[in-house]
Amino acid sequence: MGVPAFFRWLSRKYPSIIVNCVEEKPKECNGVKIPVDASKPNPNDVEFDNLYLDMNGIIHPCTHPEDKPAPKNEDEMMVAIFEYIDRLFNIVRPRRLLYMAIDGVAPRAKMNQQRSRRFRASKEGMEAAVEKQRVREEILAKGGFLPPEEIKERFDSNCITPGTEFMDNLAKCLRYYIADRLNNDPGWKNLTVILSDASAPGEGEHKIMDYIRRQRAQPNHDPNTHHCLCGADADLIMLGLATHEPNFTIIREEFKPNKPKPCGLCNQFGHEVKDCEGLPREKKGKHDELADSLPCAEGEFIFLRLNVLREYLERELTMASLPFTFDVERSIDDWVFMCFFVGNDFLPHLPSLEIREGAIDRLVNIYKNVVHKTGDSFRRRQKEKRKRMKRDQPAFTPSGILTPHALGSRNSPGSQVASNPRQAAYEMRMQNNSSPSISPNTSFTSDGSPSPIGGIKRKAEDSDSEPEPEDNVRLWEAGWKQRYYKNKFDVDAADEKFRRKVVQSYVEGLCWVLRYYYQGCASWKWYYPFHYAPFASDFEGIADMPSDFEKGTKPFKPLEQLMGVFPAASGNFLPPSWRKLMSDPDSSIIDFYPEDFAIDLNGKKYAWQGVALLPFVDERRLRAALEEVYPDLTPEENRRNSLGGDVLFVGKHHPLHDFILELYQTGSAEPVDVPPELCHGIQGKFSLDEEAILPDQVVCSPVPMLRDLTQNTAISINFKDPQFAEDYIFKAVLLPGARKPAAVLKPSDWEKSSNGRQWKPQLGFNRDRRPVHLDQAAFRTLGHVMPRGSGAGMYSNAAPPPATYQGNLYRPLLRGQAQIPKLMSNMRPQDSWRGPPPLFQQQRFDRGVGAEPLLPWNRMIQTQNAAFPPNQYQMLAGPGGYPPRRDDRGGRQGYPREGRKYPLPPPSGRYSWN
Repeated sequence: MGVPAFFRWLSRKYPSIIVNCVEEKPKECNGVKIPVDASKPNPNDVEFDNLYLDMNGIIHPCTHPEDKPAPKNEDEMMVAIFEYIDRLFNIVRPRRLLYMAIDGVAPRAKMNQQRSRRFRASKEGMEAAVEKQRVREEILAKGGFLPPEEIKERFDSNCITPGTEFMDNLAKCLRYYIADRLNNDPGWKNLTVILSDASAPGEGEHKIMDYIRRQRAQPNHDPNTHHCLCGADADLIMLGLATHEPNFTIIREEFKPNKPKPCGLCNQFGHEVKDCEGLPREKKGKHDELADSLPCAEGEFIFLRLNVLREYLERELTMASLPFTFDVERSIDDWVFMCFFVGNDFLPHLPSLEIREGAIDRLVNIYKNVVHKTGDSFRRRQKEKRKRMKRDQPAFTPSGILTPHALGSRNSPGSQVASNPRQAAYEMRMQNNSSPSISPNTSFTSDGSPSPIGGIKRKAEDSDSEPEPEDNVRLWEAGWKQRYYKNKFDVDAADEKFRRKVVQSYVEGLCWVLRYYYQGCASWKWYYPFHYAPFASDFEGIADMPSDFEKGTKPFKPLEQLMGVFPAASGNFLPPSWRKLMSDPDSSIIDFYPEDFAIDLNGKKYAWQGVALLPFVDERRLRAALEEVYPDLTPEENRRNSLGGDVLFVGKHHPLHDFILELYQTGSAEPVDVPPELCHGIQGKFSLDEEAILPDQVVCSPVPMLRDLTQNTAISINFKDPQFAEDYIFKAVLLPGARKPAAVLKPSDWEKSSNGRQWKPQLGFNRDRRPVHLDQAAFRTLGHVMPRGSGAGMYSNAAPPPATYQGNLYRPLLRGQAQIPKLMSNMRPQDSWRGPPPLFQQQRFDRGVGAEPLLPWNRMIQTQNAAFPPNQYQMLAGPGGYPPRRDDRGGRQGYPREGRKYPLPPPSGRYSWN
């Protein structure tokens, strides 16, 4: 489904699900950046247990951003990814688990969409380059002004696919990043970190869901775990609901359409390449000092509270007069299933179902009517059980003018006379059959009450003034079905056999997607073999259609997937002999790689919204062609072509650290059960990692601008989720012991039960949080001390208060900042930590004498570990604000603060970033 369209619809219909993130920014003092201490309480008034990162939603904007200059090279890309993760971590501050999942090899059903995206991106990139060159030549011929053309290699985002050297290097960089944070960041002290890189098969978000499902099925799972999932895909909302976890939140960047982008020719804002006139750039600032600044701010994050969405859905889907007990959990599953019909990554949307045209509301309305009809069937099925029951009272008692009266009392005072009995009977039937619940077309206000209007009118920016593309199907005219099948499938609508085949494939797809969302991948081989969907009116006799899938299927290998999704223009990421199969006219699979292809707008306005009419890859032919070139792979390419698994990391203060270290010391060859009491109830299997990060071993930096970890204390090991039989069914229910969060929406009976009290909507996670405001005296003070019309006050360069430091001065200097004066050259390290200890130092135990107890997996584990030594480094920065690699390990001084003093860093220390 379209992410912007769905999110816009969801946020307008259910506004209270969204909460703006409170983000604590790093502070700067005398050119030294003071990082955020993520070990402190979350400023959002909520404590999250687990943070899951759908990494592809981070990798893409960091490697080829749309609203700022792109990184110059791969090293800067990695640094940008580190900084993005740091920012998310400091907002969410997970206390138990950080799970980082990169897209691995996808099921065949998803590969078709990946193929379409990559072919289209390649085509659009080449067309844009040709158009850019044409406009440049025209402008220069007319005497226009353009900056010199940069000669640089275009970054091909198709390399963000499993099996490429880029993804292999990214996995190495993330291992280094995790080890560095576990060594130096106090917020990571008690954290378990799991990295599922591109070698582990499966889409990132579905690897996360599979982990959650398997842990929920374990006896040690905490049913009140608070999950936070980062990602921008609309599917994440459905997946979060499908877990039936009561505390599930999604964090994503706030979607802001029409962000300004610079022209690709003159680098100025306000126009596109096609409209460029080659005018000289206007001076920005008095001395053009703002020339390189972009007119855009850093993206802001928002929380989507799925527990509030569950409240909304419960109100909307609740139906009365049902012959069976209404179950909100099943209704939420039904709602998720209905959303499949408006499109997803595996199936095209049904014709005439568009989110922006109220498709989901229409489906909910139909659903509620159908449930009542099936309820009638349920009554008929129960009739035999009631045959012998005495019926002393009628099934229902009519009211109003049709209320039964005693003989002789018809003309008594207060009785009503029916002027139109037939109309009165009809109204009574309609009242009996209608549900008293909220109409699905109703929008909600911020307090959860129905909006007085039937819906929310679309704003002007949602509608475009451009003409709509020609529609050859014309669903509003007679003969629509004939025209649809002829235009889209090139068959006659009277061909019942073909239509039946399309319907069966689509029904199979619905079953596959439902299984994928709730149980895992039913088949790695299945895919929908058409570009378009059938009509809902063709869904006849589908109850008897088979929905079983071939068992025991295996995913493609990474390089095989590259051959299935890449265009020939991206063949440079493949081995030479494999690449030749994509371009050699004599190749047996040359038809899989067309240089040009049609894009059907299918009622949309823009090419990126259309349907790419590419041929489907025949798996049998592809494998046959690859058999001939497999012997050409080098050992390194064979390694990248193999499937891997997840890796778990912990720091030296984690209870698992010594357990894992002992496994390496004993050389355990067999997989070992994870002790759940040492890691918040997580279960699975450990096996030794040949490329493990081990204590007291140097962790080499894969990024030249960053230093090696010479005094590493973190450790890693291979981790495998608990395994189940292939036909095991994971329960989609609230687990025993799960506590529903306190209601956020305004109770429907508030006016009756509130005793006149005014309803106060909850704007954040904490209902009792008082809004911050300044009184008149504070405003007068600000008026005296801050210059009017200036963006910086007199204290703009002042040091933050002492409480800001808290022993976490580990942010390196930014580029161009002066070195800190050597104010502590005479301080002895043993005298440097004086004053009150931080909170996490108040309970200590001696790890060396065996005094550490077996800790339970509850939240108290955070306060029972040893002290975490804060980092104290300030260094000259390299590119991106990160310190450069240096041969010498000394020469860096601590920065003194009154009340808390910081020692000289040990020679083998490391920095951390914010």
